[in-house]
Amino acid sequence: MKLKFYLDYNTYFGEEIVLNIVGTGGNVSKHAMATVNGHTWTCETTLAPAAHSARSIEYYYSVECDGRLERHEWAGKRHLLDLAASKATRVTIFDHWIDIPQDSYHYSSAITECLAHRDTVTVPVTDYDTTVILKVCAPQLRAGDRLALVGSGQALGSWSVLKAIAMAEHSRNEWVAVLDASQLKSNVIEFKFVAFSNRDDKTILWEVDGNRTVTLPELKKGDCVVYELPTAGFPIGDWRIAGTVVPVFSLKTAGSFGVGDFGDLKHMIDYVASTGQKALQVLPINDTTITHTWTDSYPYNCVSIYALHPQYIDLRQLPQLADASRRQHYSKLQAELNALPKIDYERVNQAKLAYMEELYKQEGAKTMKTADFKQYFEANKQWLVPYAAFCHYRDLYGTASFGKWPEHRTFDESLRAAMANSRTSEYKKVAYWYYVQYNLDKQMRQAHDYARKRHVILKGDIPIGVSRDGVETWVEPRYFNLNGQAGAPPDAFATDGQNWGFPTYNWDEMLKDGCAWWVRRFTKMAQYFDAYRIDHVLGFFRIWEIPIDAVSGLLGQFSPALGMTREQIEGYGLHFQDYFTEPFITDWSLERTFHDRAGEVKEKYLEHTWGDRYRLKPDYDTQRKIQQAFKGRDSQDDKNLCTALMSLAADVLFVRDRKDPYKFHPRIAVQHAFVYESLYDSDKAAFNKLYDDYFYRRNNDFWYREAMKKLPRLVEATRMLVCAEDLGMVPACVPWVINELRILSLEIQSMPKDNHVKFGVLANNPYRSVSTISTHDMPTMRQWWDEDWNIAQEYYNEVLWKQGPAPHPMPGWLAEQVVANHLNCPSMLCLLSFQDWTAIDEDERLADENDERINVPAIPRYYWRYRMHKSIEQLMADNSFNAKVKKLIAQSGRL
Repeated sequence: MKLKFYLDYNTYFGEEIVLNIVGTGGNVSKHAMATVNGHTWTCETTLAPAAHSARSIEYYYSVECDGRLERHEWAGKRHLLDLAASKATRVTIFDHWIDIPQDSYHYSSAITECLAHRDTVTVPVTDYDTTVILKVCAPQLRAGDRLALVGSGQALGSWSVLKAIAMAEHSRNEWVAVLDASQLKSNVIEFKFVAFSNRDDKTILWEVDGNRTVTLPELKKGDCVVYELPTAGFPIGDWRIAGTVVPVFSLKTAGSFGVGDFGDLKHMIDYVASTGQKALQVLPINDTTITHTWTDSYPYNCVSIYALHPQYIDLRQLPQLADASRRQHYSKLQAELNALPKIDYERVNQAKLAYMEELYKQEGAKTMKTADFKQYFEANKQWLVPYAAFCHYRDLYGTASFGKWPEHRTFDESLRAAMANSRTSEYKKVAYWYYVQYNLDKQMRQAHDYARKRHVILKGDIPIGVSRDGVETWVEPRYFNLNGQAGAPPDAFATDGQNWGFPTYNWDEMLKDGCAWWVRRFTKMAQYFDAYRIDHVLGFFRIWEIPIDAVSGLLGQFSPALGMTREQIEGYGLHFQDYFTEPFITDWSLERTFHDRAGEVKEKYLEHTWGDRYRLKPDYDTQRKIQQAFKGRDSQDDKNLCTALMSLAADVLFVRDRKDPYKFHPRIAVQHAFVYESLYDSDKAAFNKLYDDYFYRRNNDFWYREAMKKLPRLVEATRMLVCAEDLGMVPACVPWVINELRILSLEIQSMPKDNHVKFGVLANNPYRSVSTISTHDMPTMRQWWDEDWNIAQEYYNEVLWKQGPAPHPMPGWLAEQVVANHLNCPSMLCLLSFQDWTAIDEDERLADENDERINVPAIPRYYWRYRMHKSIEQLMADNSFNAKVKKLIAQSGRL
């Protein structure tokens, strides 16, 4: 079979178009295209017999310059050519370049597999002597809708929908019509596409634009011509979806074991579907077990980017223990733990791991001989073997800090084969963890499949960081900067910034292999979810990196960032002084900080340098050393002294660049520090100009390029719907990238992205966005309302247009209005926390609003233990509350 491809695409001098045909196993054969005008490109090729025997071929176009890839088509939609649709020996294809469309969300699995699932079909085989194939994408169609073609002339139905030619959806959203060219009475065909509604076969939707025309070339016997046509457009409204955000650990049913599990997730999916919602978002579900204590409850500190947390195993779905006394023991424990108002993280995890150990001894050998387990192990052993080894050594040596292990401080690749061989002793040491992960994976996949059947989008959360003491840093340390700590600059929730403790990424190393580490991570997530939230997407532009010897976020710097030389700093009119990088400690600043304890501080912690200046003694000259010196000193006076000393260590005007000691970055929020106060007014003005340029202008283009090196690869890695958590100190380039890659932004009315307003205008939310009222890191709606009465009063009068004093605590009717306003906004997704949903009903919500809080970012070691105060069964039975939710969603026009 001879194929001739035509593509219209404008190129620059030196650029060439390449046709890439995807073969079996993902192998790609490249075919150079030719042009005479730099616009119309052609390529002729002959398919080998093996390829000819295939029913179809997949291909895409790319642009190269001097053999270097410049760009390629959108990976979310490849060209598909049906070879078996005709008996042609010569096929001519007229294509168009596929860029990421504005409505790329229609091609996400969130839409195609959850909301508008339709089974694709094989294009019928024909025996026409001459054939015309028309291909078109119709992404707006809903589940069950059908596409057809109707046009002028008897062969095209003479514009009668009763005679319309049915089309075949051969790939997601793309439909094909195969026509007998000999029956076409003219070489110009005129037609339109029509959609038959899924509601009934009589409802017909016509394309909104004018008639389409195609001029056919002269066709001889054995010829086939294929036209890839512009997208069909129908008067169908955009998807607007309502949903709930709740951590899996917070779920509660009558059968829970003191913490939410993957079985409870199915119950929550049922609840969401029953109230007219179409999305359920959860927090990260990866294993975070480091110390086996409550400090492991932080779900964003994962020890593996693949392994699921053992606490989420649903024991109800597993075989029962044979020993009746042990069954009774765990039954009693289950009832006791499930009655607790909050999660007892340590007891729950100890109990579940103990149960799994007993079950493994009983069932493990049998289970691991099954074909299902062997298939799972083979597909996951690349990460599963080192994860199991890490867990084994962590428990054997009593610490997850592999640098402290007496042996195996680095992953020994020679052990991989032994630990993957069921006949070795090394395998037997770690096989328990294979068994645990196999069962977790099976249950989570079932929950995912269940969500799809209920037409609910299950949305996951991908943390920006990984644990410093985790599998990835142990096995692949080249991908990380272990001498830095990731965090966030100061904001309204943490005035000293946040120090998450995660190592930062070595992006230079990651980019060498095309971000394969991230692609593997996202691909694994796609097995469990159809949408995901990129936690702290700003980290893909630049991360807030804090030195390893610092505790607070104040001494951080953006990495990467364009540091400033002395000459550049002085170009703003500020004479650079070496002491700008040293803690500013003087008699007057000490008096202001320590008052009557200033003398004691000078004597014990400081040494005099010159004039009225001091420096911290070597034993206390970093925040980490100060923190260590005060370890175990828990009196309030000692805590206050420790905090004040650490503030001294952070009192610098500039921090040195982490890579180049001759470049500098202005210290974040330094306007509140003594060193800034000490400047002359003219120097303050110069510094302020420098500061604003650095943080809001200098790095914008640079950060845009950095993000575009990484994010396109990750967005294209899967078909999940991509949502960004783009909050915080947002550079101007972030919306550029978000829009270019069609990523959904996060919109919170109380945290507007427009610095000129106090509250966001919901009507101005972009369609490609997720609207919410609060996140897990924020006060709930009710807490926020009582946190600052002045702010609440302004919101009450200026946003809700209410008169008089704002009522406190927040009444249910008022919460209902806030929820209704958010549901009515244009955002594609309106996902509200479970706590904010229940706020609308005073009989349903918790009595004490403070018990609803999930996390306080300003507290580094927060106990994440919030649980639903009612079971999902009780929630399902509350007809009054559920009717309110249904009504609000229906009135907003959301699904």
